[in-house]
Amino acid sequence: MAKGTGEREAGAGGRGRVWQHPFLNVFRHFKVGEWKRSTKEGDVAPVTDKTLKCTVYRIRGSVSAGNYIQLPKTSTQSLGLTGRYLYVLFRPLPAKHFVIHLDVATEDSQVIRVSFSNLFKEFKSTATWLQFPFICEAGLSVKELASVAPSGARWTCLQLDLHDILLVYLNRRYGHLKSVKLCASLLVKSLYTSDLCFDPAVTMAEAQRAKLPVTPVPREMAFPVPKGESWYDHYVHIRFPSDSSKASPEPVWKSCSPPKADFLGRMLQVLPRPVAFSNAFQDTLPSVVQMFGPIASCQAPSVPRPLPEVSLFCERSEVPSTSGPSDRSQERLAGPEVTDKHAAGNGVHVSAPKPTMVPVALEDVAVHEVSAYPQEGSFLPDPILRLKGVIGFGGHSTKWALWTKDGTAVVYPCHAVIVVLRIDTREQRFFLGHTDKVSALALDGSSLLLASAQARPPSMLRLWDFHTGECLSLFRSPAHSLCSLSFSNSGALLCGVGKDRHGRMMVVAWGTAQVGQGGAAALLAKVHTRVDIQAFEVALFDETRMASCGQGSVQLWRLRGGQLRSCPVDLGEHRLLELTDLAFGQDGHTLYVCGRSGHILEIDHQRMAVRHARCLLPTRSPGSPLSQKQTFSSGPGICISSLSVSQALCAMGSKDGYLRLWPLDFSSVLLEAEHEGPVTSVCISPDGHRVLSTTSSGHLGFLDVPSRGYSMLVRSHTAPVLALATEGSRGQLATVSRDHTVRIWDLATLQQLYDLRSDEDAPCTIAFHPTRPALFCGFSSGAVRSFSLEAAEVLVEHRCHRGPVTGLAASPDGSLLFSSCSWGTLAQYHCASTPCRILRVAANMVCRDAHPTPNALVVSGDSRLLAFVGPSRHVVTVMNAASLEELLQIDVGALDLANSRLDSAVAVCFGPGPPGHLLVSTSFNAIAVLDTTSGRVVRELPGVHPVACPSLALSQDARFLLTAADRAIKVWDYPMKACPGCQVYIGHSEPVHAVAFTPDQQQLLSVGDAIFLWDILGPLERSPPGSAGDSAGAPPTCETSVDARQLEDTVSGANGLPRQQVPEPSPASPLQLGICAGSLKGDGGAFSDEEGPSEESHSPEGLHQASSLPMLVKEASGAGDGVWGSPGAPWGLSMGPHPHNWSSARSIGRAQVHPSARPDCYRHFLARHKTSLLARSASVSNAGVERLLLKAVVGYNGNGRANVVWKPDTGFFAYTCGCLVVVEDLHSGAQQHWLGHPEEISTLALSHDAQVLASASGCSGTASRCHIRIWNVPGGSCRHLISYHSTAVQALAFSPDDELLVTLGDYGDRTLALWSMATYELLSSAHLPAPVHDMAFNPWDAGELASVGQGAITVWFLRQRGTSIHLQVRQEPVPEEVGAGELTSLCFGATPLLYCGSSTGQVCVWDARAGRCFLAWDADDGEIGVLLSSGARLVSGSNTRRVRLWAVGAVLELRCKGSRARSSSVLMERELTLDGAVVSAVFHDSMDMGVVGTTAGTLWYISWAEGTSTRLISGHRSKVNEVVFSPSASHWATCSDDGSVRVWSLASMELLIQFQVLNQSCLCLAWSPPSCGPPEQQQVVAGYSDGTLRVFSIARIAMQLKMHPHRAALTAVAYSADGQTILSGDKDGLVAVSRLRTGMTFRVLSDHRDALISTIQSTNKEYGDFGAQGADLWLAASSDQRISIWAADWPRGHCELVDWLSSPSPTLTEVPSHPLPCLVAFCPWDGALLVCAGLSVHPEVVFYNLHQKQVVERIPLPFYAVSLSLSPGAHLMAIGFAERVLRLVDCESGAVQDFAGHDDVVQLCRFAPSARLLFSAAHSDILVWEVTGHRASGGALSSGPPLG
Repeated sequence: MAKGTGEREAGAGGRGRVWQHPFLNVFRHFKVGEWKRSTKEGDVAPVTDKTLKCTVYRIRGSVSAGNYIQLPKTSTQSLGLTGRYLYVLFRPLPAKHFVIHLDVATEDSQVIRVSFSNLFKEFKSTATWLQFPFICEAGLSVKELASVAPSGARWTCLQLDLHDILLVYLNRRYGHLKSVKLCASLLVKSLYTSDLCFDPAVTMAEAQRAKLPVTPVPREMAFPVPKGESWYDHYVHIRFPSDSSKASPEPVWKSCSPPKADFLGRMLQVLPRPVAFSNAFQDTLPSVVQMFGPIASCQAPSVPRPLPEVSLFCERSEVPSTSGPSDRSQERLAGPEVTDKHAAGNGVHVSAPKPTMVPVALEDVAVHEVSAYPQEGSFLPDPILRLKGVIGFGGHSTKWALWTKDGTAVVYPCHAVIVVLRIDTREQRFFLGHTDKVSALALDGSSLLLASAQARPPSMLRLWDFHTGECLSLFRSPAHSLCSLSFSNSGALLCGVGKDRHGRMMVVAWGTAQVGQGGAAALLAKVHTRVDIQAFEVALFDETRMASCGQGSVQLWRLRGGQLRSCPVDLGEHRLLELTDLAFGQDGHTLYVCGRSGHILEIDHQRMAVRHARCLLPTRSPGSPLSQKQTFSSGPGICISSLSVSQALCAMGSKDGYLRLWPLDFSSVLLEAEHEGPVTSVCISPDGHRVLSTTSSGHLGFLDVPSRGYSMLVRSHTAPVLALATEGSRGQLATVSRDHTVRIWDLATLQQLYDLRSDEDAPCTIAFHPTRPALFCGFSSGAVRSFSLEAAEVLVEHRCHRGPVTGLAASPDGSLLFSSCSWGTLAQYHCASTPCRILRVAANMVCRDAHPTPNALVVSGDSRLLAFVGPSRHVVTVMNAASLEELLQIDVGALDLANSRLDSAVAVCFGPGPPGHLLVSTSFNAIAVLDTTSGRVVRELPGVHPVACPSLALSQDARFLLTAADRAIKVWDYPMKACPGCQVYIGHSEPVHAVAFTPDQQQLLSVGDAIFLWDILGPLERSPPGSAGDSAGAPPTCETSVDARQLEDTVSGANGLPRQQVPEPSPASPLQLGICAGSLKGDGGAFSDEEGPSEESHSPEGLHQASSLPMLVKEASGAGDGVWGSPGAPWGLSMGPHPHNWSSARSIGRAQVHPSARPDCYRHFLARHKTSLLARSASVSNAGVERLLLKAVVGYNGNGRANVVWKPDTGFFAYTCGCLVVVEDLHSGAQQHWLGHPEEISTLALSHDAQVLASASGCSGTASRCHIRIWNVPGGSCRHLISYHSTAVQALAFSPDDELLVTLGDYGDRTLALWSMATYELLSSAHLPAPVHDMAFNPWDAGELASVGQGAITVWFLRQRGTSIHLQVRQEPVPEEVGAGELTSLCFGATPLLYCGSSTGQVCVWDARAGRCFLAWDADDGEIGVLLSSGARLVSGSNTRRVRLWAVGAVLELRCKGSRARSSSVLMERELTLDGAVVSAVFHDSMDMGVVGTTAGTLWYISWAEGTSTRLISGHRSKVNEVVFSPSASHWATCSDDGSVRVWSLASMELLIQFQVLNQSCLCLAWSPPSCGPPEQQQVVAGYSDGTLRVFSIARIAMQLKMHPHRAALTAVAYSADGQTILSGDKDGLVAVSRLRTGMTFRVLSDHRDALISTIQSTNKEYGDFGAQGADLWLAASSDQRISIWAADWPRGHCELVDWLSSPSPTLTEVPSHPLPCLVAFCPWDGALLVCAGLSVHPEVVFYNLHQKQVVERIPLPFYAVSLSLSPGAHLMAIGFAERVLRLVDCESGAVQDFAGHDDVVQLCRFAPSARLLFSAAHSDILVWEVTGHRASGGALSSGPPLG
């Protein structure tokens, strides 16, 4: 295969992969054996295998690397195989090792090597290599994993899911398989790739005979099996990753449980058939092979199991649980599923550790890691923390602080974080990625490139884009540790100084010029030197010259010829000086060097000689004032640590703490500033006005030279921070550090307020008084001191402890203080008044020899309870805080009886109450939640951290749990009990000692090496104690507001794959009453309609008043009162329960409901965001003279839900596109268009007799309520308009007799309304407590309606009393066995079955009569949004893009007979994967055929009989940017933000070709002119957002050329008149001219620089016309209202400016919110005219004559134009407006017509070359208009009356 072939095939979409379907024999395709497209090395030979009875290849040899088969032949080629599964049919040779290497390419072209071998001892992972151990013996220990193959090794089918391997282990998307290398020693039959998941144990004949819903193995892949024997007796099947390893049903935090427990916990997944849960359940389980090693082998099924697995459950039945011994110290390995019933003996197994965390790079988040297996309990948003601020400086060294080029910010390290601090606003931004302390920094002269090195060997360097914060390059330094970095002024050279592993000094030089363009840093030279180097700098004037200084030496360096060479400067008498720093002078001739002895040497580096030598002496008189000037002379001087030189000044920092400024002649000190510690570095700003200084005491500040003022920027601890405390009223933070200081900080500004030092007595613990400005601190001497923050003095000191104070806690009410010490003493203080006094001292209470920790001593939130670890480390004691009476003693060691080792408590934390919970962190890395009343374990979180957790905190609303251990912080979703999700944050370079929430609960703090302040992105819910939101049993709510793209996240939260987009949180609204009784008309009630009388039908008038009794809605299960609503609401009335738990209600008003946050459910309609408003007035045509007729609509609204209807009997087929209802004849393709909706249509419903269609749209600026239109299907006319809902309509449904219509509001409206179809009156309505996702009428009972939502199914009964209808409501909760958090879809089946789909992919079946759920099965991996049933078949559609057909005929028998039924399985008959999440579906009653709509904007015709899907309607998913036409007018093409270029047939409007570029937007498009050649040579050129041009050949359906003439996004493109030159413009205002034949750009015009190029057009002209050469006349227009007209002779490279037009932009008061382009075009009927819009301050179109150089005509417009097109036939002009209006102007008569039909900005309008068609586009919807007549007459167009 030629290089690049596979790459092209892999990226060409479905067409390029057709040849690989349904499977591909890799050996046959690449002709292994001929060795032309593959290669072999060593002992490789074909042999005949007796077992398989065919030829196989034997690869053997003692060295695996020297004996192999490799495909393709060379590493530069690619296989280009895109199949998801790779099947390797092989057998390991006995007593030998083997290796299999796979090179897999990701979607972003990153090549990952995946290796399997029995040589590997353990799983290893890097960014580019995954190594999996292949275990050839079951039952081996972890240490014995590396083993040779056993003598009885069998043929194995190794099935590798390449998609999941990359996604799970590296969080990358699979692209294609690049190469395979099979190394000795093994036998291999062949390799196969496929997108199908084959069952190797089932043949095609067996599957057809038994009608099994599995994909049988193809015949050529099948292994021969003797008759009467099992496949598993002879062979082994390995699928990796297995289903269990991809999405384990156990929580992520159980990743350390032993293999046996893991296996037993998954037994229910490998049952051969569904089992009814009964007392005999255990007898039906297959035998289990119990093992305690790292291998868990699964039982092979006796018969091929049907897919999917089905779980049955009955009421009052229990599922027995199986548990095994626990060993938390042993880590579980997540291996593949092995279906081998002899696995315990000599099976084959692949094992890999389960990656519980996958690192994700995030901006401003300190290396955030998320779970690779998000469970149902995962919480959002993700990430939930963002680093807000850092308090700290230095870490490894305090000498690195740099100015940016503009002098507005400083750059400095804070341990592992690099901080950029703006000196005016004190805002911080961060460079995150280092895993250890930063040892050196360097910034280039333009502040574009930042270099950093980390301290821990081997030293890693990072190169950053300084402005974006992106890490451009990461590489290892040849030096083992780097201590200094220096950039050249241009940033092209980086030099580093460090030591190798032997301690020798080394200098390294890298070339960094290509880093900014995507290249890597190149190692230019490295050299060892014997001289000492303390400072190193690259010269400003010559990038090849450098200088260094150190002990007794100054070296001048030069880089030449790839070598670094140095020459010493003769220091003469100064050769013994210890030199510390140097700087090049601005004159380019002088090098300044300073030393510890106070000497300053001026060196002429050209002559390599010392020019002057001076010494800084201390003040001569000890008693003289500090202001006395320092002098230079001889003698013992002051140690100078750093210097910096500008054009006029020299700044010096010295060990005596002074920063001094000198003139360059060093005559006298100009300025000096005293610091609190030795100055370690100084740096003069580029403008010379400020001097930055750092000190060894952790201070960073600058001296302003003109004002002579000093500003402190950063103060920090100089040692690790041990503890923290926060104070709410003043917003203060107190910290304790090993540097013997206590510091108080302002949380708002992060500035230090107080600094308390104790040199002899080290502080250990700290606490604020809750109500007074006082601070308590415990010390290592045992003293407890109280400080006044107002007087800044010690109030009192207590010495009741004999050892260091280990714990300190104040009660929240401020009355009591408690302290403990390492000797076990507990002290109680009264601190309500000043001074604090001791109340009680008790010995031997607290654990002895404990270390000071923030969580050693805690008080409950109500100040009633005190908890601590003691009297031993195995016991936790709970006391009455006031009396110190012991209430509980909990033996932590007894919590886990299965463990042989004794557990101990590490830290304790109270939860908010009630209920009263105590969290205990144990030494076994677990957190136990204890009941403070009984002491029992409420729940346990095992394996919280790899080590014991010394600090934890729980938010006040019990929403988030913080844990810290080692250098990691974890945030847990605490309310989720079953599988709490967590997020991990790494940013500290040393262990984190304490974590805490800020008093306002909006941020959190972590302290260790520094102080980190994190923003919590998710809102904390503040529920009062005891409320539902605070209950431990309440499900967690994380309401999110998401956009449409997030909704189609096909696997978010369902199968563990990461979301495409991080959801944004929005606050949840309180529950409101579900059934409401409104006020009567005329009674002065508050619920009258907001709008007056109109043609719309609102709430009915004259209805009888409903019962005035209050109401109560109670769940039928009797689980408790489920009152819908809040007592404080006007409708929140309650009454006694109705018999049988029913309630009656009716509504005659419209109460306002607070909007809810959007549920995380894709089933809800989400209207596209629009900034445009519908025009209230416009001109329309008189009847009979319309020049535009809407002919066709291209597109389908994938945002809608259930917006497709089809009646096969009558042939009626309708769908929605924007605000239009499109009725299409499926045979002829002819369309009818029903207009009337002002906004996007959300849903449709067709009556059962197919005579009435209901459509609903959202509210708009002109209508406050949603429009629901009732259409007469035969005539296509609107019967009536009704409105009630306020935001959007979620669903519509007709009753079985078509007499009633029910409408359901969306999550923001939460209302249900019932309408009469005879009178169109509102009969009843109900307000819902929570969003309802779907609803349906019972087909066999017109008085019954069912709806589904969160955790329950609701049945509505319509009861008629006289002329009114009442609603009776019954709720049935979802059984816990189903495990579905939300029901998202439903449909009625055969009587009395009701099918419901869930957000987790389950389908549960209800007996609608009995009101119970009796069956459930896993139908999909994602959320099920569509369910349809008819007879014995069920169709399901989900957001995983799959549509499945199920055989459900046995369900009725299961309901009646349970486990005695003759068939107890639900079989999947067919499955199809489409191009987007399924949002709509309608099928024939036989369910053999149907139509399915997806979020990709496609309608598919589904034929289950043929198993095919055919595209019916196709449109763009994103905004359409251009429409162009072929010269023959037979085809047209479009481009869109979705990155696609689509070619359509103009006659049929069908999609013919699609060119797709991933991760880019296609912004402009042009079709080659007729001069390019015959039709077979036609091509289109497309411009993309990455600045590339791609030329596509229409005939060959391939990309012909790719160019990259721009660095910015392309916005306009055009062919020259001869078609041989391409003109392209970008958003930066550059116009590039490129040769089509060569792809070279030969000219770039920058006349429109800094303004987006909106239009480029080229046309023919006569040679010499306009006084210019050439036959091309072209123009360019930019967004700043400038137009340039050029004449060009491109073959000669000639181009000259003909004219230049410009105009001031419209004033802000006249410009709408939508950005306005500058529109211009050559007039097709007069070559001397330009037609322009946007050149005037008023909305108008002007005609400009190029010969006369003046405007010859103006046509006023009602609005500013956003699109413009001129007809090549009649003198017609089409104009699109942001007001959703399309205007047609007759340029001869001046008559106009306005046309509606768009629901957004008409951003595009284009006449076809024939002038008979006009195309207009609004977002993704394209409308095709037929232009009547060829010439316009005077009366063809006329002004009409205003619209509306």
